[in-house]
Amino acid sequence: MTTFWPWLSLAGLGAFHGLNPAMGWLFAVALGLHSQSGRVVWLSLAPIAIGHAISVATVLAVVVAFGSTLDPNTFRMAAAALILGAAGYSAVYGHRHRVRIGMRTDMAGLALWSFLMATSHGAGLMLVPAVLSLCLAGHASELAMASSLPISLAAVAVHSGAMLIVTAVLSLAVFAWFDLAVLRSAWINFDRLWTLALGATGIVLLVQ
Repeated sequence: MTTFWPWLSLAGLGAFHGLNPAMGWLFAVALGLHSQSGRVVWLSLAPIAIGHAISVATVLAVVVAFGSTLDPNTFRMAAAALILGAAGYSAVYGHRHRVRIGMRTDMAGLALWSFLMATSHGAGLMLVPAVLSLCLAGHASELAMASSLPISLAAVAVHSGAMLIVTAVLSLAVFAWFDLAVLRSAWINFDRLWTLALGATGIVLLVQ
């Protein structure tokens, strides 16, 4: 059971990221509406998922690399401080310093946008507590590179898969039955929710 909850957390965070319009489904719907094609919505899902997965994988690779050379408690405190710093930055600046790419971008540009957006939001940082919990299980005194890398790759797959499913469902549903005007009356402020989630992640890491 102790190893089940981190995986469930990774999937849940993937679903949460998929719900966030800034993580991709809003862009997929906008591209589909611009071209009046549901096929474009489908095609947009792959680069969105790939860009997000690369961003998350890059963060986790850095975590594994530094975690294998530092004392686990020192590394945990440093990671918590970084995540809380990202939450503070998000609280102060919100969406104002986020990357913007036009609606006429190609699929490579969409993948780049997804990577930059996930990175600027700190998407990979939110996975750190769950991944550390999995990596340290069985050898709590050190973060071993050999065993942590496969776990991290599996974590990226689980997280990205959940994110892709939710992104696909939302983007296709909004494209088929609604339009972007629904966001004015039927959606929540994800900037604030994202900031709270980052802060909660940092606190969890502090007390883990």
